[in-house]
Amino acid sequence: MLIDAHVHLDKYGDLLDEALRQIETERIFTVATAMDVPSYSEMRKIGERSELVLPTFGIHPRRAAEYADRLAEISRYIEMSPAIGEIGLDFHWVKDASTYAAQRKVLEYFIAAAAEQNKFVNLHTKAGEKEILDLLEKYDVRRAIIHWYSGPLDVLRAMIDFGCYFTVGVEVHYSDHIKAIAKQIPDHLLLTETDNPGALKWLKKHDEIGMPQAIIDVVKLVAALRQSTPAQIEEQIHRNFSRMIRNDPWLHHTSRFFLS
Repeated sequence: MLIDAHVHLDKYGDLLDEALRQIETERIFTVATAMDVPSYSEMRKIGERSELVLPTFGIHPRRAAEYADRLAEISRYIEMSPAIGEIGLDFHWVKDASTYAAQRKVLEYFIAAAAEQNKFVNLHTKAGEKEILDLLEKYDVRRAIIHWYSGPLDVLRAMIDFGCYFTVGVEVHYSDHIKAIAKQIPDHLLLTETDNPGALKWLKKHDEIGMPQAIIDVVKLVAALRQSTPAQIEEQIHRNFSRMIRNDPWLHHTSRFFLS
């Protein structure tokens, strides 16, 4: 089974039916990450349409300033969500430094909740890599997916030592730095993603919306970079995700896909 560990299904609009068709046809287990409360509400509705979709709640760093003083309000969404994401820090693309304190406040609230509730987290780390690792260590959150890592290699190695999982996504087609990272991730910590539907368009390599089946090409290129085969990479990633969620009390409904 293919794994797409970071997707924004609520952004598909009129193409949602086709996206869900591809998820079902290609058997892509899809972690549908939210960016805020409305996003999560929509994601939960989408999750009712496919057992291969896992909706998860998070506040994206770009939204953090809107929620920094509403943490008690969002606690109920954290409690109902089987996992947490997308959360994190962004000090690169988010240029307004006045939001950075809010980003830190919201992120720590989520990390503390993940530790208390024993949930895995899906993290955005752009230019905040070391701070995020420090928080994971502080709260001993061992089940962390580092989404689309593109930071420094020394922090990458420190995160590897801590046991973080890393997704490789569509930028692996275009970036030598991402290719180097894809080669360095240990077999047992490797995952894949697309960050659909906007990642390909954001990279300015494609005009069309990125669809779920793009994960197939990601797997093929990762296999070539790691001198492996697509089937072996698909199996390794399935095994890794299975290990990450094994015995997770919040994910009973997914267990039949990951029995190993």
